[in-house]
Amino acid sequence: MEETLVDIDFKEKEEYIINMGPQHPSTHGVLRFETCLQGEKVKYIIPHCGYIHRGIEKMSESLTYPQLLHLTDRMDYLSAHINNEAVALCVENAMEVEVSDRVKYIRTILAELSRIASHQLWWSAFGMDLGALTTFFYGLRDREKILDIFEETTGSRLIQSFITPGGLMADIHPNFQRRVKEFITYFRKKLPEYDQLLTGNVIFRERTMGIGYMSKEDAIDFAVTGPSGRGSGFQCDVRKIAPYSAYPFVQFNEITYTEGDTYHRYLVRMKEMWESLNILEQLVDNIPQGEIMLNLKAIKAPKGEYYQRVETARGELGVYIVSDGAPSPARIKYRSPNFSNLFIINKISANHKIADLVAISGSLDLVIPDIDR
Repeated sequence: MEETLVDIDFKEKEEYIINMGPQHPSTHGVLRFETCLQGEKVKYIIPHCGYIHRGIEKMSESLTYPQLLHLTDRMDYLSAHINNEAVALCVENAMEVEVSDRVKYIRTILAELSRIASHQLWWSAFGMDLGALTTFFYGLRDREKILDIFEETTGSRLIQSFITPGGLMADIHPNFQRRVKEFITYFRKKLPEYDQLLTGNVIFRERTMGIGYMSKEDAIDFAVTGPSGRGSGFQCDVRKIAPYSAYPFVQFNEITYTEGDTYHRYLVRMKEMWESLNILEQLVDNIPQGEIMLNLKAIKAPKGEYYQRVETARGELGVYIVSDGAPSPARIKYRSPNFSNLFIINKISANHKIADLVAISGSLDLVIPDIDR
């Protein structure tokens, strides 16, 4: 029986509520998108998180500052070194102590290696989500070299807890500088392969250009930081705004675009990997001598309130500590970049196709445990 005009009109207006997740191949974590569809078009999205909430902030109240560092590894696990550094810096500023330049240089090198490794994994999975399976093999192949460096110096590949208030758990391995320089040389030759495989791919450009537009004003209103905000022209790099560790000693560019679409959020991360290599080159041969741990009788923040922010691979991480002078915080709060970056998803996905939602959410580079904490 042929459809009448009334039937067709009804189907065009009919809306469906479907769930993307909580376990879905393209969300890379336990997150549920309550998605309203009209045909294949997204009308609105309501994100539902909390599936892996572990009460990290409350748990930290019963742990000493060196102990709670291990919990920060488990938030944005792809920025573990940087998360550790944020807490260490906050406690050090509270105690009014300053680590040696050697510690500052090593922390910054570890942070930039972490940034590259994070962007490599994001690139691998982003391409795979859009049908380019080969990206997964290329990206993880190169990321392994960074993880090998981490393992040799820190004893761990993913969640290290190597940075602690007052310095570092140990000094770097004798092979550290040599292997970092070898990686820089290696990856400078491999990064152009990423562009050949995906950046210039016609299908990939069609799937990302003009999709998921985020204006600079929206990025600021929703507090979207990191590469996702800089893809809309929002200059929000904490390494530039409030330099810490060894960032005052290096020259690098803050990568921004004004186009604000999925493709240019992608380009920011691609360019940032080049900038991280430049930072590593400036530091690796110039690590000064010095102590790697301050001789502190006790690690505790004086009574008061303290805040420190750093630039993780996904944006601004803020650590807010309320101290009563005890070895443990009276209260601690994390301003995580992923939590803020998630909630613009409805704004930038509305009126796009459901297939575009995969590209848009991937361009935000969300790490779900950092949202739930």
